[in-house]
Amino acid sequence: MSTSPTLVRQVLDRDVWEPRAAAHRERARTWTAPHLLRRERHEPHPVVDFPFEYYNLSPAQLERWHPGLDVGLADAPEHAALGAYVTRDGVSTVDPRRLASRVRGLRWTRSLLTATLDRPARYGCFGLHEWAMVYRSEQPRHDLPLRLGRSGTDAVVEAHPLTCTHVDAFRFFTPAAEPRNAWQLGREHQLAHEQPGCLHANMDLYRIAFRLLPFVESTVVLDAFELALEIRTVDMQASPYDVGSYGLDPIPVEVADGRAEYVRRQRDLAARAEPLRRALLAHVDRLLAHPAAHAPEQPDARDGQ
Repeated sequence: MSTSPTLVRQVLDRDVWEPRAAAHRERARTWTAPHLLRRERHEPHPVVDFPFEYYNLSPAQLERWHPGLDVGLADAPEHAALGAYVTRDGVSTVDPRRLASRVRGLRWTRSLLTATLDRPARYGCFGLHEWAMVYRSEQPRHDLPLRLGRSGTDAVVEAHPLTCTHVDAFRFFTPAAEPRNAWQLGREHQLAHEQPGCLHANMDLYRIAFRLLPFVESTVVLDAFELALEIRTVDMQASPYDVGSYGLDPIPVEVADGRAEYVRRQRDLAARAEPLRRALLAHVDRLLAHPAAHAPEQPDARDGQ
């Protein structure tokens, strides 16, 4: 066995880590390969393309496996070539010196995760954020027909209170919809309003997960990605858009039965998001406690993912 770099607690030989990396890559390609093919054919899919287009992790980065901080990989030239890694005596590991530049962001992320976990879930929004994004607008955000037409869509918004708690959903509300929301939200309000029943807050666990790369093992990123895809599907089923051409039935939140179905789905997704949120918090705590987090800052490692 080769001598491992300083602080490495475990070294994996190539015959151990390579199958893990291959399994991760194949799992990711379940989603990346169809997306890339659609992109090549200029065939957009407003549901399953969303995590690739809204969040800034490329398909290649999603496919790439990282072992996490303090785990060394023997005979790993493909990792050694990444800017986020250092190699010593034939063993490559994530460069711990780069962790210090992430501390400020990690502390904010910890505040967001803990605040969300400590807050009771709200289940009364009924997915109307997507309706508010097209309210009294002639330019829908997606090239899809509206199930109820323009006037029918506006009528649903006017008949139900808007109680969106998610900053990044609210920022896409039309000017006419903004004052109808219970809260006027900016980035400075996120810690005070993020709550675990929100579909978008749970979808955003994917962003939190990949921003921890390459310091965490990549499986948690794929877990978050796949949950985000499921959430996006429900989000669009409950939207004002007709997604039947993509094989999806609507969740008609304009009627009582549809609202009940939405809440049932919302509760299920929130329950599934909770262990992921707690796992991400544990990762953040571990990184903040790492000795390298308190060392002088080095260039950020994300360019080398």
